[in-house]
Amino acid sequence: MATTSRASLSLLRRSPPKLPNSKFFSSSQFRPSTFRKSYPCPIWSSSFSFCLPPRSTSTSSLSFRHFSSSPPSMSSAVAASAVDSAVSDESLSSNPLLQDFDFPPFDSVDAKHVRPGIRALLQQLEAELEELEKSVEPSWPKLVEPLEKLVDRLVVVWGTISHLKAVKDTPELRAAIEDVQPEKVKFQLRLGQSKPFHKAFKAIRESADWSSLSEARQRLVEAQLKEAVLTGIALDDEKREEFNKIEQELEKLSHKFSENVLDATKKFEKLITDKKEIEGLPPSALGLFAQAAVSKGHENATAESGPWIITLDAPSYLPVMQHAKNRALREEVYRAYLSRASSGDLDNTAIIDQILKLRLDKAKLLGYQNYAEVSMAVKMATTEKVAELLEKLRSASWDPAVQDMEDLKKYAKSQGAEEADSLTHWDTTFWSERLRESKYDYNEEELRPYFSLPKVMDGLFSLAKTLFGVDVEPADGLAPVWNNDVKFYRVKDSSGNPIAYFYFDPYSRPSEKRGGAWMDEVVSRSRVMARNGTSVRLPVAHMVCNQTPPVGDKPSLMTFREVETVFHEFGHALQHMLTKQDEGLVAGIRNVEWDAVELPSQFMENWCYHRDTLMSIAKHYQTGETLPEEVYKKLLAARTFRAGSFSLRQLKFASIDLELHTTYIPGGPESIYDVDQRISVKTQVVPPLPEDRFLCSFSHIFAGGYAAGYYSYKWAEVLSADAFSAFEDAGLDDIKAVKETGERFRNTVLALGGGKAPLKVFVEFRGREPSPEPLLRHNGLLAASASA
Repeated sequence: MATTSRASLSLLRRSPPKLPNSKFFSSSQFRPSTFRKSYPCPIWSSSFSFCLPPRSTSTSSLSFRHFSSSPPSMSSAVAASAVDSAVSDESLSSNPLLQDFDFPPFDSVDAKHVRPGIRALLQQLEAELEELEKSVEPSWPKLVEPLEKLVDRLVVVWGTISHLKAVKDTPELRAAIEDVQPEKVKFQLRLGQSKPFHKAFKAIRESADWSSLSEARQRLVEAQLKEAVLTGIALDDEKREEFNKIEQELEKLSHKFSENVLDATKKFEKLITDKKEIEGLPPSALGLFAQAAVSKGHENATAESGPWIITLDAPSYLPVMQHAKNRALREEVYRAYLSRASSGDLDNTAIIDQILKLRLDKAKLLGYQNYAEVSMAVKMATTEKVAELLEKLRSASWDPAVQDMEDLKKYAKSQGAEEADSLTHWDTTFWSERLRESKYDYNEEELRPYFSLPKVMDGLFSLAKTLFGVDVEPADGLAPVWNNDVKFYRVKDSSGNPIAYFYFDPYSRPSEKRGGAWMDEVVSRSRVMARNGTSVRLPVAHMVCNQTPPVGDKPSLMTFREVETVFHEFGHALQHMLTKQDEGLVAGIRNVEWDAVELPSQFMENWCYHRDTLMSIAKHYQTGETLPEEVYKKLLAARTFRAGSFSLRQLKFASIDLELHTTYIPGGPESIYDVDQRISVKTQVVPPLPEDRFLCSFSHIFAGGYAAGYYSYKWAEVLSADAFSAFEDAGLDDIKAVKETGERFRNTVLALGGGKAPLKVFVEFRGREPSPEPLLRHNGLLAASASA
């Protein structure tokens, strides 16, 4: 995720009126939220993070034409300013970042364009900012609208190069971004600490017209006032200078952390020439390993005879942990994965310590006791409510997780495994897969032929039509793309009018693309940014996954987990694309409190277990045969398999994140690894290895937006499970009721964006405040919770 400072996109929001309290989701805990650019997904299993975060046209009726990073004359105006004597007018006028484009020119932007393009843009924006400060008035046309236009240009252009760094990384692009990043952060801070803007927003808040403003506009204003304080506007000059230095250094460290994880992941390659070493691995994995070998110069490599190359990239790593009978190989690969970015030039240990120290220094400058308080200031929750929820879920998960391990040991012993009495980290995934196969009589690898990417996408789009009344159609060729595998889609309403667009980049490319899966915005829906006589600019998103690529002449054949991941990211995209907010700064995913933003994504995952939905996507790629009914029933029964263990894993991540940002003292008697070991006593049935260095690749909290916020996955999971239970209550087999409930979900959760507080949105959809019971029920943990 691009680690943008609050100041850059202080996208204006407010706390709502109070609602009746519930135990965890008290409306009094609402805070204005910080908008971040992308939303990575949670770590699903003990062996693999599916969703590690990355970093920070013509159409019918002309309903969407341009979303420009600049007005048409911008490039010539910038050139005329002679921002850099080394850069000619001609080179600036041809710089794709400075052109007036319909869609970002992903296919033509190169590292050489970054330095001159960003510097030219920043100089132009700086000049416009100064002029705006001189003329600003406390009104929408004289403050908010010009501010949105100014911010939008930086969002689009910087978002373009940040996205390319995440999906098409090169040393040259890295270096160019690193060079201009301090200048970008400086401008963001300058914008966020603007006293004329702050004074104007305060005047709006205190005006007689305040009560006549829409709820969306009120949230926007109050959030901006809060963000300004969190960006250091109230600090004296000396402290503000210190604050700004901290922000610059944090941005730099975050990028370095992320780059080290990517480089460490790419660095590991294990060449195997003896097929006995990889016994047990399915043909799909062998084909992928052989394909990797071909890409590394082993031209004659085949799935049958090798050689094979194993990497730490997700589609390679996970099959080894699940299926390799060679225990020594599993241990080697596990240890390599566990120790990524923890040694040599790529060691993130010192970077973590410095990040934590700077975050604490920043919190104290702002008058908070710790960084978690800063984080919670812009979320639904408080540290106390989070700790209460995490402990409730931990108590419900512990005994089932202990039983999970006992079941594994018993099964391994029944199979004559020598390690049965001493199962450890590189054994649990392998034996879990064997126990799953034995208990439910299906093999995940056997499901792959039923989940080809084209069929999955067709079924997903059909579901979107049923639930939300929208059509999704291919629009390849309409927008430039960064790789030939990238697909481009148009979303239409029931009248056939385009309402949104999105890119989809599905496959793993370990040499240039970061791991995980994420959704990001390209542009938001906006009335202010509308052009060519249209009433609103349409939203555009991209979805990025790292699933198994096609091998040979076969399409991408997906694991069920990869299917869930696509549904998850599409949920994020739907909230961005189906928003009905026309105020660009609170549209879609913008201004949604961080701990509520996972609601639509996790909600969509539930449909993977819905019979009609699953059967619509589960078609054999060769025969067209539908997944057998008995296999579906086994898949459904296996949904709660090891639910306690998976829940506990997530709770560990949330707990250590919270601990590092509350009580941990950087440079104190405990190291970060001591904290990890201490937290694991209550959150990990099998204690971590003494040399466990997982934190060195915990990108969510050190290079993403989840610092003191990883709990958000569980917080939002409560919301999403309860939201799906509304469809269960209506009757999942009652198509009329499903459509009616889907329309209500679209008109609330998906439509209202950050213009209304999440708890109010939820209550408007559900008719009551959320309950954790549906989540515990879905996970098979309700009985454990009742007895805890």
